[in-house]
Amino acid sequence: QVQLVDSGGGSVQAGGSLRLSCVASTSSSSTKYMGWFRQAPGKEREGVATIDTRGGATYYSDSVKGRFTVSQDNAKNTVYLQMNSLKPEDTAMYYCAATYPWFSGGNVLSPTTFTYWGQGTQVTVSS
Repeated sequence: QVQLVDSGGGSVQAGGSLRLSCVASTSSSSTKYMGWFRQAPGKEREGVATIDTRGGATYYSDSVKGRFTVSQDNAKNTVYLQMNSLKPEDTAMYYCAATYPWFSGGNVLSPTTFTYWGQGTQVTVSS
């Protein structure tokens, strides 16, 4: 069982930046991928960015590529999402998630791939 605590959301103006943090209760050996997802009111949850916690490979949705960066600090069991050049359409509840350690194959930006979830942190971008 992996517990995730995500934080760092807030309200910013368009063009601003925020950094989200996700602290896992166990080391990266207990997961394979950790990712960030978001869900706006009335919309489905969508994948934003994912990192392979062992190999370091990263994956991004087209909507955030070049603006967001996912990274990890294994010593702190923490994954970050640096969000720059924020837009009003980035407004959503952001969730951290993790897969089982034996996960392989599949879409690493799909919510159905992930088993463990944080409680969410709200990001609001005003124009």
